[in-house]
Amino acid sequence: MNYYKIKDIPSEERPRERLKKVGVNNLTNKELIAIILKTGLKNKNVNDLSLEILNTYSMNDLKDISISDLTKIKGIGETKAIELISAIELGKRIFLSKENIKEKLDNPKKIWEDARYYMSGKKQEYFYCYYFNNKQELLERKLLFLGTINNSITHTREIFKEAYKLSASTIVCLHNHPSNDVTPSKADKVFTKALIETGNIQGIPVIDHIIVGDSNFYSFYEHNIIEDRKDL
Repeated sequence: MNYYKIKDIPSEERPRERLKKVGVNNLTNKELIAIILKTGLKNKNVNDLSLEILNTYSMNDLKDISISDLTKIKGIGETKAIELISAIELGKRIFLSKENIKEKLDNPKKIWEDARYYMSGKKQEYFYCYYFNNKQELLERKLLFLGTINNSITHTREIFKEAYKLSASTIVCLHNHPSNDVTPSKADKVFTKALIETGNIQGIPVIDHIIVGDSNFYSFYEHNIIEDRKDL
């Protein structure tokens, strides 16, 4: 099969040439994907193939795209899919890597705004813990569980095991509601109570539990359900 290559596109439209001319920051998402893919299909150049990916999947979808998802598109074989998801993963790791820079997330809104990046558009519950030092600087984000919280004993054990590994001073727990209704359920309230009690016993207080929605959030601390907070 004959494939359209970058060189088959008029020089002024070639993504690589445009990158050298105008800089990577000025390229469209389509052009960046085209550079990674390198080739298109017979009767479909790489720009058109890139556009088909973007028409099929949103940018939010691409954050967690799989090989099987990508290979559903005609012209995206396993090799292209692997190259694309590798580039996406590298970008995520660079974005998340902030060596020697500790973020100070000192109120529920800041934490929610950070967490939305990881939870927006998810179709199941994601449970994260944010671990902080005594200056309320973020030590690490940890995705601990997927799915509905239904085993609080096991979950609290894992939460505090990670806290000890990091020498954390405080913990903020977060989970999303895929419905975007951030009203806490009875299970959320029971689990939060267990978190607070365990934190007090372990000497590593849980200073908030935040339910994350795309456009709003619910903070147990702001609703006076968690007391004796240090900094938030």
